[in-house]
Amino acid sequence: MSMLKITLTKSTIGATPKQRKVVEALGLKKLNHSVELADTPQTRGAIDKVVHLVTVEEQ
Repeated sequence: MSMLKITLTKSTIGATPKQRKVVEALGLKKLNHSVELADTPQTRGAIDKVVHLVTVEEQ
């Protein structure tokens, strides 16, 4: 299974509460923090909700 490296590149200050929860659910805590998650439909759906706040690299 392929992995995705997700990095929080923009602040959640102007984001809606729902978007903040999605960022937290992805495991991102601070700016420029990265996590590696499995490439699943659930992960892709969460990324689509906050695509303007994160960058995604396929591993």
